[in-house]
Order: sequence, then structure tokens, then C-alpha cells
Amino acid sequence: MASCPLAHSQQIIHVSKDDHSFSLNIKALENILLSPSVRDLNVMVLSVAGAFRKGKSFLLDFLLRYLYKQKMGNTANWLGRDDKPLTGFSWRGGSDPDTNGIQMWTEVFVVQKPSGNRVAILLLDTQGAFDSQSTVKDCATIFALSTMTSSVQVYNITNNIQEDDLQHLQLFTEYGRLAMDETSIKPFQTLLFLVRDWSFPYEFPYGLEGGSSFLERRLQVKAHQHEELQLVRKHIHSCFRKIQCFVMPHPGLKVATNPTFDGKLKDIEEDFKLHLQELVGLLLSPENLVEKEIGGSKVSCKNLLEYFKAYVKIFQGDDLPHPRSILEATAEANNRAAMSAAKDYYQQAMEALCGGDKAYMNPGKLRERHMIYRETALEKFRTTKKMGGALLAQRYEVQLQAEMDDMLESYIKFNRSKNFFSLIRTPAAMLMIIVGMHMVSSFVGLFGLSFLTNIFNFVTGIAMLILMTWSYIKYSGQAPMLGEVIDSVSETLLGGVSNAIISRYFNTPPAALLTGLAAAARTAR
Repeated sequence: MASCPLAHSQQIIHVSKDDHSFSLNIKALENILLSPSVRDLNVMVLSVAGAFRKGKSFLLDFLLRYLYKQKMGNTANWLGRDDKPLTGFSWRGGSDPDTNGIQMWTEVFVVQKPSGNRVAILLLDTQGAFDSQSTVKDCATIFALSTMTSSVQVYNITNNIQEDDLQHLQLFTEYGRLAMDETSIKPFQTLLFLVRDWSFPYEFPYGLEGGSSFLERRLQVKAHQHEELQLVRKHIHSCFRKIQCFVMPHPGLKVATNPTFDGKLKDIEEDFKLHLQELVGLLLSPENLVEKEIGGSKVSCKNLLEYFKAYVKIFQGDDLPHPRSILEATAEANNRAAMSAAKDYYQQAMEALCGGDKAYMNPGKLRERHMIYRETALEKFRTTKKMGGALLAQRYEVQLQAEMDDMLESYIKFNRSKNFFSLIRTPAAMLMIIVGMHMVSSFVGLFGLSFLTNIFNFVTGIAMLILMTWSYIKYSGQAPMLGEVIDSVSETLLGGVSNAIISRYFNTPPAALLTGLAAAARTAR
């Protein structure tokens, strides 16, 4: 199908059919999530996952149609004209799979909730599970990644919720069962069972109400059930904070059997369109938006990028990882996000203090302000809710301290470069040597000590050569390391001379200094 002209679906996770490896399209993800208009907004991620060829992309395109109507400020008749084809995420009829990996819509929709907060909405389309080309690991990884990164996971199934659907869900969310041993917060947020082509409306009517009654019966833990069946149900309840079910009617035979069907509303049954509007409102109405949270803290688009990187890195191993490693990856990404926010504060504060457009400031004052900003940044890090426990937080706090101290050294060097006197330090030192050696050479020459005169003249020549070499380095930019060595030697030389003068004349008590000057005057007479 054609894409909407405003944006398109972008593959962010690719699954290789040759070696079944996973790769993350970081550049594409950065272009979407780091856009200045959304990077700092809290995000809602809605993902649709399930078996292949069950209409996941078809459903997502109706969600897109609603969001674009909402963007224009009017959702009263968001379904649109009966003769308008359905566009957006790629979909088609037939028995072969169409989506690979995980696709994300490139446009981030910004919606204002009734509270006044603005939320960024992302839509994810996932590769269908259990096709003839995907391994169990592929299916488990795709479902796990979409569940871990989404705030609302739509589990798309057909006809009924069968025991194998629940068992697959248990496999895919095994991370949640183990995470419950580490934290009291359930790892995943909202799970919506979307049962398509529901054939029993006389038992449980279409929609949320009928679906909720049906789900309650299906997930009920009974005393006479086998232990394995009880475990599956307890596990699902332990993983998600909210579990819902919505049962949908069949869209009609034209949708299912017509190879040229392109999504026009006129080919879809009225019952389906009616309950489709109810479903979309349930998921995307401003009052129903579910913002992504990890470890009790809401996640921004910028932070979501870090979680994607961390999770995909875990899954890039040869074997499906132990769920605990995923929890550790979550905790590390969570701590990295907190560290990044604290470091951003420190950097912005220091830039405002001594950035490129600021004048040279006293190094002592610079270090003093550094200590204040450093402690404030550390406090921001400490007060941010984080997963992983105190030991992991301590490790990242130490890393944050080290990085801020390294940044301080860079700021000190940059600040020093603004000092006019630091620019003439090396020429001054070399000229001092040249003039000093010339005067000493001339004085020694009066006594006929030509050997010493030659030595002092040699030192004068070396100083002149060093000065010319330093000038060439600064002009050409070549051999910067040699230039730094010359600057360091010059600084040491000037520092030693100035310290000697200060200790000789300015650290001497005034009475002793006057006595010495008087004695020198008498000797001169």
C-alpha cells in the first residue's frame, strides 16, 4: 500500500533471514526520537504484535488515520470517505508475511492530555510470529522487544484466546516473571488482548465490555486446574499492571477473500467499523493515553533511544538471553539516562559560566563554581528514580563524577586559552633566556673566558631555535604534541623564576627586607 504523504514506516529493527541476527537502525531512530520538538516529551508507545497475516498493519493504518484527524483538530468523522483507500504501514492480502522486524512510523504525534501535559505518541508494527521463516528465538525476541519498549501492547489474535496463545505470551514475557523477584513494580504496563473475527457475540458481546467478561473467565485461576495452567495465568497477571480484552467482529468476506481489496470503507462491514471506532477511542483518546514508564519513572523520547540500544544489544547474542540479563540491561539504561540528564545539567551550567562567548575568569573561581554545579548534578542523579539497586547506582555515580572532573580539565584549558598572558608565556620565557644568556655571555667575555662565552652563546642559539620552532607549530598546526612540551617547559621555567623572586623578596619580613637594602646601600658606597 502507498504511504501517507506526511511520513512513512521506517524499519528500526531488522531480522536477517540468513543468520537470524538482529540489528538496530540507530540513525533512523535518532532522526525520529531526537527531533527537538519531541525529544524531551514523555512518550506513549503503542505496539501491535501477534501471529503473521492477522491484520496488524491493517489495524495500525486506522490508528494513523485517527491520529492525523486528531492532529487537524477534528475526530468527529475520522474514518473518512467510503471510497478512500487505506494507507500507512505496508500491508496486503495473501498468505505470505509482509512485515520484517519492527517498523516505526516516522511522524511522532503530539497530543495534549486533559491535564495539560503534552505526550508524544509512537506507533510500532511488528513482524508476525510463527511464519515459516522465523525461529522461535526470532518470534520471542520481536515480541519481547516490542513489549519491553511499549506502554500499550496490543496482542492481536483471531477467533478466541486459546491455551497456546497464553503459553506463547508466557514465553515472550518470561522477563516479567523474573523481574518480579527484583522489584515490586510490574515490568510491563498495559496488555490488550484484541480478539479478531469473534464468533460468539451471543455469549460475550463485541467491544470492551464483552471482552472484559470473556477475559476474566479465560484468565481465571481455578483450584481444579492443572498446576501448569495456573502458573501461566499467574505469570501473565504478575507481568502487566493492566490487562484488557476487546473482541471485534469479522470485517467481511470482501476483506478476507478479495485480492484487490485496498482498505476502502465501503468494502468493510458496518459492525466492524462501529466497533473499530470504539477500539481506537479506547487506545488513543487523550484521556486514555498511557505514558511509558520504567522503574516508576516516565520515559522521554530521548531516553527511549537508550533503552532500544540496551535491549537490542542484549538480544544480539547467539542464544535467547536469560531474562535476568534483560533486567540488568534495563537497569543500566535507566541509570545511564539519569546520568546523562545530570551531566547535561552540569554541561549547560558550565557553558553558561565559561563558554565560548564568555570572558576569561579566575581559575580558582572556576573550580569553586565547578564544585557547586558538580554537587547539584550529583544530587539530581541521586534523586532520580532508578532500577538496579544501590550498588549499580553507586557505580554510575562514580562514573558521573569522573566524567565531570574530566570536563572540568577541558574547561580549565579552554578558559586558560582566553588569557592574553598565557598566549605570550612561551615567547616570554625564550626571550628571557636569550636576553639573559646574551648579557651573561657579554659579562663573561670581559674576563676573557671564551669557553664559557661559547656555552652561553650556544644556549642562546638553542632558545632562538626553540622559539622559531614554536612559532612554526602555532602557525601551521603541525606537531601539536611538541608544541605542548615547549609550552610546558616554558611554564615550568617562568613558574620557577617567579616563585624564586616572590620567595626571596615578598615572603621576607619587612624589617629584614629594609635591613638588607640598607646593607646593600652601604656596600655600594
